Amino acid sequence: MLPPISLLTDFGLTDTYVGQMKAAILRVAPGAVLVDLTHEVPAQDVRGGAFLLWSAVEAFPEGSLHLAVVDPGVGSTRRAVAARTRRGDVLVGPDNGLLVPAIEQLGGLAEAVELTAPEYRGPKQSRTFHGRDVFAPAVGHLAAGVEIKKLGPALHHLERPFSFPPPEEENGWPVGEVLHVDTYGNLITNLPGAVLPARFRVHIGTTVIPNAPHAHYQVVASGELLSLVGSAGLLEVSVRDGNAAKVLGVGRGARVHIEPG
Repeated sequence: MLPPISLLTDFGLTDTYVGQMKAAILRVAPGAVLVDLTHEVPAQDVRGGAFLLWSAVEAFPEGSLHLAVVDPGVGSTRRAVAARTRRGDVLVGPDNGLLVPAIEQLGGLAEAVELTAPEYRGPKQSRTFHGRDVFAPAVGHLAAGVEIKKLGPALHHLERPFSFPPPEEENGWPVGEVLHVDTYGNLITNLPGAVLPARFRVHIGTTVIPNAPHAHYQVVASGELLSLVGSAGLLEVSVRDGNAAKVLGVGRGARVHIEPG
């Protein structure tokens, strides 16, 4: 059985780019199971794509393949890479920081190669569509059983132009920031549940949210703010039946202070 292949891009669904990339995989591995994580990463938002990939890969079986393409440097000197994690998954994409948080989520880097071997590329070679011509064929060959080391020369490190900030402390209590705003307008922070006191207040901007953490959305009335630990294990700020980002007028990077009580 072929390993599942997850797909994450900023291609959107209006054009045929996603379909062409899937076709390039299926040309090599016709029986592959393709799982769309999202193709709605904001255009060229490598950091945003990295967060979404990080949040999703752990749900897949060990040994899965993950193809991620958010690639404003396509056609430049940035490297195309495949990286095997200590858990056994292989991630394929541009060497621009997109893959690194997900690699760490899966136990860290075991080995990596630059995708240079011409026999494992597609029949077309465009400088602007490595998703179809470089990354997708490589994933297809990996799914079909080709060893990662055959795809190109070994790399000893991957580029890391950014990292997600760790929680800080102020007066002995956690301080974090919003890493991501999801489709519902929930503000997902960098504060894991493990660093939070049993009961606390959340300060974000000039707003204070008492009685946190909330057990679920319906413990407050419709339109009210709440804060709970979400599916990624991180503290989130939400509005029941509403959009916290719009209500509070904040987004990624907004500071979040925790006060016990």
